[in-house]
Order: sequence, then C-alpha cells, then structure tokens
Amino acid sequence: MEKSKSAELMQIEDKYGAHNYHPLPVVLSKGDGVYVWDVEGKRYFDFLSAYSAVNQGHCHPKIIKALTEQARNLTLTSRAFYNDSLGVYEKFITSYFGFDKVLPMNTGAEAVETAIKLCRKWAYEQKGIHENDAKIIVCEGNFHGRTTTIISFSNDPDANKNFGPYTPGFVRIPYNDLAALETALKEDNIAGFLVEPIQGEAGVYVPDEDYLTKAHALCKKNGVLFIADEVQTGIARTGSILAMCGNCNCENKCEKQESYKQPDILILGKALSGGVYPVSAVLANDDVMMVIKPGQHGSTFGGNPLASKVAMAALTVVDDERLMQNARRLGQIFRTEMQRIIDNSDLVLKVRGKGLLNAIIVNDTPDSSTAWDLCMQLKENGLLAKPTHGNIIRFAPPLVMNEEQLMECVAIIEKTINSFVK
Repeated sequence: MEKSKSAELMQIEDKYGAHNYHPLPVVLSKGDGVYVWDVEGKRYFDFLSAYSAVNQGHCHPKIIKALTEQARNLTLTSRAFYNDSLGVYEKFITSYFGFDKVLPMNTGAEAVETAIKLCRKWAYEQKGIHENDAKIIVCEGNFHGRTTTIISFSNDPDANKNFGPYTPGFVRIPYNDLAALETALKEDNIAGFLVEPIQGEAGVYVPDEDYLTKAHALCKKNGVLFIADEVQTGIARTGSILAMCGNCNCENKCEKQESYKQPDILILGKALSGGVYPVSAVLANDDVMMVIKPGQHGSTFGGNPLASKVAMAALTVVDDERLMQNARRLGQIFRTEMQRIIDNSDLVLKVRGKGLLNAIIVNDTPDSSTAWDLCMQLKENGLLAKPTHGNIIRFAPPLVMNEEQLMECVAIIEKTINSFVK
C-alpha cells in the first residue's frame, strides 16, 4: 500500500530530526484563524494555539501584513546600529504595559534568562548583596524554559535528569503556598521571586484568588523583586491582558485598574508576536532596568525591525478585536459546559482554568495512556489537543474563536469522552 503524505513526512522527520518531542501523528500545512489543515486536507480545530503563541489566530492578516511589509524593507541590523522601528516599538510596548523600559529578546526562555540576570545585577548593585551570593525563589512544578540555568530549578526529571551540573542560586518552594514564600523570604541574600501567575505546563494550575496579590506584597515588604513570567498567560489568554490582573473585569488594559499589582519585572513572549515570528520582552522600571549597561547583555536578533513591527501589530489586534473580553466570556461558557459533561461521566474528574486557558483532569493515573488516547480520538473527530503531566489535557484555542465554534468544539469533546468506557 502506498504511504500517505503524512506518513512519509513523519518518517522523514523521525529519521533526520532529533527525537526531543512526541507530537500527535498529524502533519499540518495550513492555518487560518481557529483552524489548521493537514497535508491531506482534513480540517481541525486548534485547541493548543502553539502553547498560546497563536492567541490572535493562525496567520492573522493584520500581523502578516506587518511582517511582509517590513520584510520588504529591512529585517535585521543587529543592535550595532539604530533602526527606524525599534524606538517606536519600545515606546509603544512600555506605554501599553506601564513600564519605563523594555529589553527586547526573541524566545521565552531567553527572556527568562534575561530577567534572572537583571535581578541578580540589581541585587548586587542596588540591594547590596555580595557578588555571586544572590538567590531567586522559584516554585515547584514550574516551567520557564529549557536552558541549563532554567532546568537547574525544575523538579521535572524529563527536563533536568542527566543535564547537570546545575546552576546554583535558586530556592524552590511549593506553588500557591504563601507561608512557604514568607519563610523563604527570610533567608539571606534573596533577590527575587520568579513565578507563573498560572502554571500552564503543570496542567493549568490556578492558584488561590489572593495568592499573587499577597505574594507581591510579601516581596515588597522584604525588598525582593517580584518577577512575573507571563510568556504563556499574558496577552489576553486568561481574560485579562495579563494574568497578574487577577479577577478584575476591566474593559481596558489592566495596569489601569486598582486590582493590578505591577511586577518589578514582567516577562512576555509567545503571543507577543501572534505566532508569526519569535518575539519576547522583559519590562521593568528604570530603578531595575538601568543596571544593565552597554555590552553587558544583548542578542543579535533582539529588537530587530521585523519583530518590532510584528509585536505592535499583535498587540493592536488584541485591543481592536476585544480578545481579552472574548476569552473571558467564552472561558466561562467552556468551563460550564465541561462541568456539565463531567457531571455525567466518570472519565473526567475536574475542569480548571481561567479565560481560554483550561484543562480537564482525566480519571486515571499520570502514567496511563488514557489522556493520550483521548487526544488521539479528539484528532480523529477534528480537534487537536495534547496531554500534559500524563492525565491532564490542556484546552487553549485561539482567542478569535466565536461562541458557535466553541460549542461545536464542546460537542466534539463530549462525543469523544462518551465514546470511552473506563
């Protein structure tokens, strides 16, 4: 029998590519809005959104226009020279999020590394900690990237086993545990607290309602920088422009709301580009950012003209199309529908999430194949999602989804769950 095009392409990738991912067996060739198509032409709902990088939907025309128009003129100068796009972008994004300065980078992991370096340098030059003694508090279950420094404070064996020796200087505490944070802050030489407002890779673990606000206050009280990693949760994904905005129901950007507690360092990536180009950013005010001097940190591609124009377009789309409000409204509908399904099934234990970042917990052990099997059947039924941590399935569609499309997806999920007998 002749191989399908998908099978042929998967075999090529398997032969010539490193085996560092375990993708669903689907080969995609086209995307538009909430949909993707495989090489055979079958259409699927995308319920992963490239790990929330495609909040604005696949190939959004305004973002693609910004990309292609700039690509015809100038793509890269390095930071050895000024370019006519970077300053405009820097003014735009700092005003948008309410910070004095931005340090532009490319990937989320690069931005996290930048924030760690910035925090440490601030600690030595502003707080007076002795050089090489600074410590940063992190949380168990975290996922901040794959670099050597970042995996040094991961407790996921897949992320760090046999990649040592590890980088020192981190204190790990349980997530969503204010008492543990308060105790850790009493240790000597604490410079910062690095936290995800919602732990996405851990299975969309949403902390207690007051956790971030009280953690922020504890950091302020102890003279420690609060560092928010909003690479996955930011840019309207959770129904607010930032997940740090908590439970406010604002119609504007959340830094204008009293409920918003501005982090000392904000890390952004993924949807900052609408998924068309690697763009990340670290934002801070002058008292923190200005410890970095020329030659002390940088990136050949960071702040390039292409990235600058793409990021401005991506953020403008979020506002113009009210994606924050749409994520908030549809997220509530989705969780209500999932709870209805759960109430009539023994296969799923719980739904949790915020906005359109949600997950269901499958009633099986993390080392079982049930969640994977469900995702395989969801694929057959026209919806793409992936398990995380064994028995958890994350559901995160593009924020341009409408209610009719959402309900069609709910029907697919319900049909798939009902087809399984535990």
